[in-house]
Amino acid sequence: MIIRNYRTSDEAAVVDLWSRASKLAHPFIEGEGEGERARKLREVYLVEADNWVAEISGRVVGLLGLLGSEIGGLFVTPEEQGRGIGRTLVQHAVNLHGTVTLEVYEGNTRARRFYDRMGFTEQGRRIDEETGHVLITLRRLAT
Repeated sequence: MIIRNYRTSDEAAVVDLWSRASKLAHPFIEGEGEGERARKLREVYLVEADNWVAEISGRVVGLLGLLGSEIGGLFVTPEEQGRGIGRTLVQHAVNLHGTVTLEVYEGNTRARRFYDRMGFTEQGRRIDEETGHVLITLRRLAT
């Protein structure tokens, strides 16, 4: 597996993996992984964030979006989850920035367990204005 900068030629693969991973992680959000949320990914996040992809044998299997030291998005194709790709992408963010933060939906219990194992601690909670669901702010200190 290699971690490399996102290229515009990765867009179709990244949008597909994001869509499938988002629907799996956020079944409680209506329209997740499509429509307006997909447009925002393509037109805002893939343009404005510092994006990295995980690639195995030439196939994009993971996406890490950084907004400074904040992990704005971490997604792994459903068929590759549980194989260390997410862990490697988080470690990449830590290597770049030291202490990192992120927000995770309260209802995304699998991701919350993952981040707990990765050493993140809760810093606060807020209601996401767009979805009405609770977001938990997490932080992992530099090691």
